[in-house]
Amino acid sequence: MSQSSSFSRRDLLKRGTAVAAASTLPSLLASRVLGAPAQLGANEQIGIGIIGPGRQGTGLLQQAAKLGRVVATADVNLPRAQAVAEPFGAKAFQDYRELLDLKEVDAVIVATPDHWRVLCCIHAAQAGKDMYAEKCLTLTIREGRVLTDAVRKYKRVFQTGSQQRSMAANRLGCELVRNGRIGKVHTVIGSNYPSPWECRLPAQPIPEGLDWDRWCGPVDPIAFNNDLYTPRANPGWLSFRRFGGGEMTGWGSHGLDQIQWALGTDESGPVEVWVEGDKFDPPVFTEPAPRAEAEKRCSQPMIFYRYADGPVVKLDNGPHGGGIFIGDKGRITIDRARVTSDPAEIVTEPIRDSDIRLYESDDHMRNWFDCMRSRKLCAADVEIGHRSATVCHLGNIARWLNRKLRWDPKKEVFVGDDEANTYLDRARRKGYELPDKV
Repeated sequence: MSQSSSFSRRDLLKRGTAVAAASTLPSLLASRVLGAPAQLGANEQIGIGIIGPGRQGTGLLQQAAKLGRVVATADVNLPRAQAVAEPFGAKAFQDYRELLDLKEVDAVIVATPDHWRVLCCIHAAQAGKDMYAEKCLTLTIREGRVLTDAVRKYKRVFQTGSQQRSMAANRLGCELVRNGRIGKVHTVIGSNYPSPWECRLPAQPIPEGLDWDRWCGPVDPIAFNNDLYTPRANPGWLSFRRFGGGEMTGWGSHGLDQIQWALGTDESGPVEVWVEGDKFDPPVFTEPAPRAEAEKRCSQPMIFYRYADGPVVKLDNGPHGGGIFIGDKGRITIDRARVTSDPAEIVTEPIRDSDIRLYESDDHMRNWFDCMRSRKLCAADVEIGHRSATVCHLGNIARWLNRKLRWDPKKEVFVGDDEANTYLDRARRKGYELPDKV
């Protein structure tokens, strides 16, 4: 029986392996410094606002409050915005555009549901704010390119909430793969993330202070139900196709991001995606119910990707937070804050100064603050967030269409498939459209 060895974040820090501080974002982005108005002084506090201070957003705000000054909150649920703002003595708004108008807000955390996130971020870029935006960064592929263009045009510092990019074990695992420690990678086993299904939950009374029509935003309004409004409930908005991409974009945006990082495709992606197995057959939820059975049903058919230089990624029984990388000299498994190898000695060999070194960040929120001062790219820059989200969306689209699709990662279109290209974006309700020009 073969051996394996594992290292946690603590183990890696004990090793004392020297890691260069240079960014390793591909091509010219590696050393690029973003333009900005006058840089903040070393002791000058950064004013933070948050749009969408729910379950995930509140945790992010607590981290940011240790590094900057909380100025304002915004949420379509005004009582929630007020409750989060009160301990900080911050202002609270129901309309996020009022928050963006505040001069004292230098940067915003955007932790809205997926269907709202990109429009808030584009408006934040236009208002001259730096951003930390939750993942999955986008609801559609086109959204990601429009957002990236806006961030670049307005020279904003952007961090995607893919925090595994700031975990030492994950960085080591990706460096080992990139430096050929298992030889040429031919197969990657990822997790079989379920796609979203449909929603017809019964109407419930809208809580006082919640602007439900605005919560629906770009999506044609449907009846309020708490098991829609909550992100992961019975089942929550993330599992419904109008509002999210299922765990394919939930956990998938973590795991597939690590596969992108290890394969060195942060500015690219696969060239083919296809499915094998039973045809996708999503349920329609007419009553609140646990997610387990629907997720099992929506995990078929199985998704495969092929990258230009050969590796095939199969979404099967791999780890939720990464993948099993198989080469002709062994295998490396990357998961959240954990890396293992077979043979065992692969993960104990130090990274050499001459090896490929990846972007070093051990604190995702602090990395954002450091980059807001230096105007350098973050560990999970907007292009990275967009490209990793794209891989998730490609998997969902392949399930929906049930056929092999050829993808051009440079042009970001499907090759020779007009129908597939209609899935690159979605219609939006009037008043919530993406801007024609950012």
